[in-house]
Amino acid sequence: MNRHRIAASVLLSAGALIAGALTAASPSAAADTSASFRQQHTQGFWTAERMRAATPLDITAAPGTARTPVAAPVTSAAPTRIAPTAASASPTAFPQPGGAWTGGGAVVKTSGRVFFTMGGRTASCSGDSVTSANGSTVMTAGHCVKYQGAWHTNWVFVPAYNNGSAPYGQWSATKTFATDQWAASEDMNMDVGLAVVAPLNGQTLSQVVGAQGILFNGGYNKRMYSFGFPAAAPYDGTKLVYCSGNSGKDFLLTKDHSLACNMTGGSSGGPWFQDFNETTGLGTQVSVNSFGYTFLPNRMYGPYFGNEAKAVYDKAQTA
Repeated sequence: MNRHRIAASVLLSAGALIAGALTAASPSAAADTSASFRQQHTQGFWTAERMRAATPLDITAAPGTARTPVAAPVTSAAPTRIAPTAASASPTAFPQPGGAWTGGGAVVKTSGRVFFTMGGRTASCSGDSVTSANGSTVMTAGHCVKYQGAWHTNWVFVPAYNNGSAPYGQWSATKTFATDQWAASEDMNMDVGLAVVAPLNGQTLSQVVGAQGILFNGGYNKRMYSFGFPAAAPYDGTKLVYCSGNSGKDFLLTKDHSLACNMTGGSSGGPWFQDFNETTGLGTQVSVNSFGYTFLPNRMYGPYFGNEAKAVYDKAQTA
């Protein structure tokens, strides 16, 4: 993720649309935790050219400058695991600080780019199809669905995105969600978002691309794989990128997971897996790419999936 100055701010990096950082505005006290979309995005809006030009969304942070104290996620509950919805690949390097994923497997189809309109600009993040009751749920970062008190519009998920092409279609959000804590105050610990997407050609998302499993309250210090579509230099958003290694725990601003990773803007919202099988491309999702510190390059942080993340997941999967 591109590291620039400022606390808890969004960076619109590609194309230098904004010369400086945008300081986060204070959201309203009665912030909604979900947004309904009465209409899907205009057919044909997300052309290959527009997807390629979308600005990668990024968050950076500096300790000691948060607007309000951040609350640690609840970690005392028993683990809750949702199994994957069942794909072969060759082994790749572990650890890996960042490189193109060439192994194949289910993760190639379940992972994708997220596109949306924010403040009059088109922007991008990453996301992942997760197992759910409705078969239509995408997991991403909170700032990839809502930022500065406003829900993003024209929100679509493009699984297996490939340099402007959408081999499995563009999946329009009918409703997006964020944890209560992110929606109300943009608490960096709770940067978790989800979207429910409309069926496409009579099929749900998981019927077409499959879905990964999820684990809540699973603990820290795991062997971890992170995936995303970074679109800021040196990456260009054309391919699925991954990092792998032994994760740690943030000791500065948040209670997030920490992983050595050089992914840049646009990778936000991409999945973190433990128990990842390189052969099948299936894993157990326990976090998402969230932010990086300005003074700690090549390290990614992702929120702990505790009770708060489970609560918003439950809202989304039954919507």
